[in-house]
Amino acid sequence: MKVSVVSRSGKDVVKGGLELSDSATVADLQEAIHQRTKKFYPSRQRLTLPLKPGSKEKPVVLNYKKSLKDYCDGNHLTVVFKDLGTQVSYRTLFFFEYLGPLLLYPIFYYFPVYQFFGYKGERVIHPVQTYALYYWCFHYFKRIMETFFVHRFSHATSPLSNVFRNCAYYWTFGSYIAYYVNHPLYTPVSDLQMKIGFGFGVLCQICNFYCHILLRNLRSPDGNGGYQIPHGFLFNIVTCANYTTEIYQWLGFNIATQTVAGYVFLVVATLIMTNWALAKHRRLKKLFDGKDGRPKYPRRWVIFPPFL
Repeated sequence: MKVSVVSRSGKDVVKGGLELSDSATVADLQEAIHQRTKKFYPSRQRLTLPLKPGSKEKPVVLNYKKSLKDYCDGNHLTVVFKDLGTQVSYRTLFFFEYLGPLLLYPIFYYFPVYQFFGYKGERVIHPVQTYALYYWCFHYFKRIMETFFVHRFSHATSPLSNVFRNCAYYWTFGSYIAYYVNHPLYTPVSDLQMKIGFGFGVLCQICNFYCHILLRNLRSPDGNGGYQIPHGFLFNIVTCANYTTEIYQWLGFNIATQTVAGYVFLVVATLIMTNWALAKHRRLKKLFDGKDGRPKYPRRWVIFPPFL
């Protein structure tokens, strides 16, 4: 089979094209492109079928598991190549974005950083500040452990640029919250409010961990499994129960610590996760529409009311 690999402008990416066996898969094609170009390793490649001029449809992305025969009728196939840029594994991405808050927060608790901001008075550490440190570090340590031992990723890699973007988000908010929660002029909430907040938050962290276990079991060890209807526990009533428990565990932290910085983070995180949840909910409803023998996606909340 002859395969022509062109850019979106129509220029040849691999001069002269490639000759592959009739039984070759998309993965074989990606490896062949890598052998000819060296720079473009498989996870850096995005291969699509060419669109007709003037078409506004989305291009069909080639699935690396499928045979090339699935995408053509004859013995010649033209694919459009896009360079996704330098890639890193999702585990690397998540490790570095979570490592920052885990290391930065204790600096504001243990070290006299506030002297550099002009505060010269004696600092008294309140119990809520100590418990907040434990809660915070437990959360991000849990996230790192889940990254390596729980999560199964459908996509092996992510663009390197996402590392800088995500680290900027997590590291900045981590420092922002740590600065105010550990500040010498911090005024603690009542003992009862602190206990309610941290108690509720810890419960949500445990629920969040269980939600991740349920999601993990939807995929095989290599990350395969495709989209499936999540079920069990909170997933029976909420599409993205993992996001729901993530939001509520930060609500518990903020009830216990009561800072503007913490609530700003909660609002921003809620908006981001709600957007992700709406996209996933729409995707699942479209995939599981009850037609052609497919199951129909049950009526559930997206993340929490009123989003259906």
